[in-house]
Amino acid sequence: MDTVKLRNGVEMPILGYGVYQVSPSECERCVRDAISAGYRLIDTAQAYGNEQNVGNAIRNCGIPREELFIVTKVWISNAGYERAKASIDESLRKLQTDYIDLLLIHQPFSDYYGTWRAMEEAYKVGKLRAIGVSNFYPDRFIDLAEFSEIPPMVNQVETHVFNQQIEAQKIMEQYSTHIMAWGPFAEGRNNFFGNETLIAVGTKYNKSAAQTALRYLIQRGVIVIPKSVRKERMEQNINVFDFTLSDEDMQRISQLDLKQSLFFSHYDPQTVKWLCNYGKSK
Repeated sequence: MDTVKLRNGVEMPILGYGVYQVSPSECERCVRDAISAGYRLIDTAQAYGNEQNVGNAIRNCGIPREELFIVTKVWISNAGYERAKASIDESLRKLQTDYIDLLLIHQPFSDYYGTWRAMEEAYKVGKLRAIGVSNFYPDRFIDLAEFSEIPPMVNQVETHVFNQQIEAQKIMEQYSTHIMAWGPFAEGRNNFFGNETLIAVGTKYNKSAAQTALRYLIQRGVIVIPKSVRKERMEQNINVFDFTLSDEDMQRISQLDLKQSLFFSHYDPQTVKWLCNYGKSK
């Protein structure tokens, strides 16, 4: 497994397993399957409703805690210093661990400055090994990075071959922040798995469209967290370290970039209102 080194020297796997939309009833089994397939990075969130199940899996998987890298995120309803501080302790309890490897602010709404102060404090006392953000577009990312004692170490944003975040990644790099992809398969949208370019390039390396797409992001230094509830797919998704895409093939895949979301915009008022109301119910 390749790793990236965060600004503070912490080594983070470049490929992990995400549990977004994995039901609590399936989550523990899926995480244990992923760990047995070789995954060591597990990405969850308060809003996913499955932190407890992830905690059960990491407690019962037989792998030492220090060999695992656990990521979770503070939801909007827990924004602000006091609420975020309490929610960090609640996530630690649900995950059944003394520390979280990486904690992210899930969305750039409500009092995320207060949330960040609580995270900086928890980081300093060892509850968190690294801190970052998620879904922060360049404008809000720069604002937080410029006016924080500790700039974000990671920014998790929608990143896949149809929305490659080239310019956003360059801005993150100015602050030594690593880009992390959610939705690296775009949830199959835009005929992702049937894309002719990904299939043609993958055929040269005896790899699938999905493996080719993951390899493309990894070679750009993007941390990826593909999700599947099927162990055979988990095994396929992690099997991307035995080949290297040529410069020509990297350039060919770069042409797929539509430079826009296939899901939603955080600049859309209705999207923001929906997210904030969703947060109130969590």
